[in-house]
Amino acid sequence: MAEKKKEKIKKVTIRLSKKHGFMAFLKLGKQKNDIELTEVKKLRQLLSNEKAKILHTIKESKPKSIYDLAKILKRDFKSVRQDLKLLEHFGMIKLQKQGKRKQKLMPEIAIDKLEITFEI
Repeated sequence: MAEKKKEKIKKVTIRLSKKHGFMAFLKLGKQKNDIELTEVKKLRQLLSNEKAKILHTIKESKPKSIYDLAKILKRDFKSVRQDLKLLEHFGMIKLQKQGKRKQKLMPEIAIDKLEITFEI
């Protein structure tokens, strides 16, 4: 009998704040420290079409390095690296070290699901 894999869920709660307008809180599973985003534009950056393409490509193509991912996406390496840093910061991907000498970083998906809730 196969063991059921525990689903990793990233939760985003967007709350209305008198002082700041909308505020977003991100949480991964049972992580104690939420990451506070005081501006919705940060959330928009995280949920851009380019980030979605990156996540989809990592999941489907399983690139061996950031360079391979940039080649598949037909994008500049530096731009892809910058997008990956943001995705990694918010826990959506992991960058695993590969190789003995060159220390390539292999991008991997770190979550299975993203849930967004608006509280008004």
